[in-house]
Amino acid sequence: MSDASGCADVDLRGVKDFTADPYPYYAKLRAAGPVHTVRTDDIERAWLVVGYDEARAALADQRLGKDWRGLPGAPVESSPIFANMLELDAPHHTRLRKLVAREFTARRVEALRPRVQQITDELLDAMVPSGHADLVDALAFPLPMTVICELIGVPDLDRELFRRLSNGVIYPATPQEEAETVAAMGRYLGELIEDKRCSPGDDLMSALVRARDEEGDGLSPDELVGMAFLLLVAGHETTVNLISNGVRALLGHPDQLAALRADPGLMDGAVEEMLRYEGPVETATFRFPREQIEIGGRVIPAGEPVLVSLAGADHDHGRYPRPDTFDIRRDTQGHLAFGHGSHFCMGAPLARMEGRIAIRTLLERCPGLVLDADEGEFDWIPGLLIRGVRRLPVRW
Repeated sequence: MSDASGCADVDLRGVKDFTADPYPYYAKLRAAGPVHTVRTDDIERAWLVVGYDEARAALADQRLGKDWRGLPGAPVESSPIFANMLELDAPHHTRLRKLVAREFTARRVEALRPRVQQITDELLDAMVPSGHADLVDALAFPLPMTVICELIGVPDLDRELFRRLSNGVIYPATPQEEAETVAAMGRYLGELIEDKRCSPGDDLMSALVRARDEEGDGLSPDELVGMAFLLLVAGHETTVNLISNGVRALLGHPDQLAALRADPGLMDGAVEEMLRYEGPVETATFRFPREQIEIGGRVIPAGEPVLVSLAGADHDHGRYPRPDTFDIRRDTQGHLAFGHGSHFCMGAPLARMEGRIAIRTLLERCPGLVLDADEGEFDWIPGLLIRGVRRLPVRW
């Protein structure tokens, strides 16, 4: 249904093919206008921004807040896992980001390069002899999970338990499952933080436990739990799908795969095109106008939820010619896969490094790599947040 401006109230409830291929829907919406309202199986009603210029502006607009606490209908109390930078606005967001940025440096990330290569090699040593694998379980998940756990200082983390908890928080099956998993995640991370207090080391979480800002303030217990949640989940979830989406895009475009094999020097640009073409985050998390604002000609009342479609914006033909074509030689400058503005992903350099090393080494070790499933067989991650598949069967 469209209003007089041509903008639509889009009902995606029960639309099965949207998850598998949302890009035609985004194209149709952009043709009608850059901003619409949307309803999904999980979202009662929200404003959806699908135009590139409007999306980039919205991501940097300080009038759009991230802190949902205090809004009508918001819970009075929430788990400490939500006391993280992603859910906060300035000045609280600024304070936390500065504390983390001081420890999560480019130098610390670059020092991980040999270890990232070593983990990749070890995973492929175990995978290659079989001739086939689920690439998510064999490489895309364990690589970033191992890296972020070692960086933070929890190498003995129960990976499978954490994976179940992470999945239950990010895409729960029911509200009850979400509430139970959020509570369990908070308890689990609280125990990890307490262990780190008792046995500190030369790692990121120990540094954050000790960190103090200019006024001498450190992270509160809840903020430490929230930071651990954000670093662990954001530190692996997006990279899992960067790797699996990137490999799936290459294997679905044999000409591009052949070009990359012929010239490995194209890898950096290829990863940027993977991020633009099929990035791991489909839609940025909710923002809420602090006052009535206008985006793309639409007036959005204060407090109403706004979703910025990174996938929709990065397929805007006004920004990228032939946006639905996967082209590893494309100029992808300005893509929004890692966001924009004050909430730009701090882990982008680490994710890029892991993606480049994993995909380059995989192609070297598996010259006959092909998909071992038809497109229609993929089990897509539900919801608007994460873009990816639960399994990626391949053979070589």
